[in-house]
Amino acid sequence: MQRRDFLKNSALATTAAVVGTGAIAAANTGIYVKPVAELLSPIARPMVKKSLMWGMIKEDLSIMDKFKLLKDLGYDGVELDSPDKLDMKEVLEARDKTGLLIPGTINSMHWKLPLSDPDPKKREECVKSIEKALWDTKHYGGTTVLVVPGVVNANVSYSEAYERSQAEIRKLLPVAEKTGVKIAIENVWNQFLLSPLEAAKYVDDFKHPMVGWYFDVGNVLRYSWPASWIEALNKRILKLHLKEFSFKKQNDLGLWKGFDVEFFDGDNNWPEVNKALQKVGYSGWASAEVAGGDRKRLLTVREKMDEIFKA
Repeated sequence: MQRRDFLKNSALATTAAVVGTGAIAAANTGIYVKPVAELLSPIARPMVKKSLMWGMIKEDLSIMDKFKLLKDLGYDGVELDSPDKLDMKEVLEARDKTGLLIPGTINSMHWKLPLSDPDPKKREECVKSIEKALWDTKHYGGTTVLVVPGVVNANVSYSEAYERSQAEIRKLLPVAEKTGVKIAIENVWNQFLLSPLEAAKYVDDFKHPMVGWYFDVGNVLRYSWPASWIEALNKRILKLHLKEFSFKKQNDLGLWKGFDVEFFDGDNNWPEVNKALQKVGYSGWASAEVAGGDRKRLLTVREKMDEIFKA
C-alpha cells in the first residue's frame, strides 16, 4: 500500500471511530457522547412527537379501535383525562397492541374543585384527584399530569390563589417522586400567572425537579407573544399544547370565539414559535387541543401539525 493511501485510510477510519463514539458510549456506559457531525451541525428543528386529546375522537369506536385509528393516522400518542371512566385494562391492552403511547394525563377536577378554592375540603378533594392521576399516569407509562393551579375570581384574590395552590401542590411532591410523574402547570384563562416571568418564578418557587410547565401556545396569545413565554420558561417546559387564536374573531364575535379558527388562520407566528423552541432546545411531545371529529378531520389536524413544525 502506498504511504498516501495508508494515511488516507487511517484518517477515514479515525473519523468513523469518532463519529461512532456516541453509539459506543451509549451501549457500554449509558452515557451519550455527541458525535462530531452532530456537534458541528446547525441547531436542529424541534424533535416533536405528535399527540392529541382523547375527547377529540368523535367516531363511535371501542378503545382498541380508537387507538388503531390514531396510529393509522400517524399520531404517536394520545392524552387521557384522569380521573376518568375508561377501563385501564382495555387502555393498556390497546396501547401495547398498537404501539400508540400515552404521554400523560390531564387532571379532570382542577376546574370544578380548584386548588385555590376557599374551602379546604374542596382543595383536599382536588389533591386526591391529582394523586390518582399521578398513579394512573405511571401505569399508562406517561410522564406528566397537567394541572391548572388555581383560579382568580371575585372570591379568590391573586395572592390567595398563589399561596393556596403552592401549598396544595407541595403535598403532592412525595407522590410525584414515587411515581416518577411530573406535575405540569398550565394556565388556561384562569386569570392567574399572566406573565412568562411570573410563570417561571411560580415553578422555581418549588425548588423541585418534579414540577414544570405545560406550555399552551394558543392560550397565552391573549396576554403576550408565545415566543416570549418559550424563552422565559425555557427548560421548565415539559410538553406543548397546540391551538390557534384570532384577534379578529375575538374582537368581532366575542372573546372565546378567538379559538374558533384553524391552524395558520389565526395570529400565531409559527416560524417564530419554532425558532424559540430551537433556542431553548425543546424536544418532546406536542398535543393538539382543537375541535375534533371523524377520521378525515383528525387526519387534517395531524397534517397541520406536520406543517407547524416545518414552518
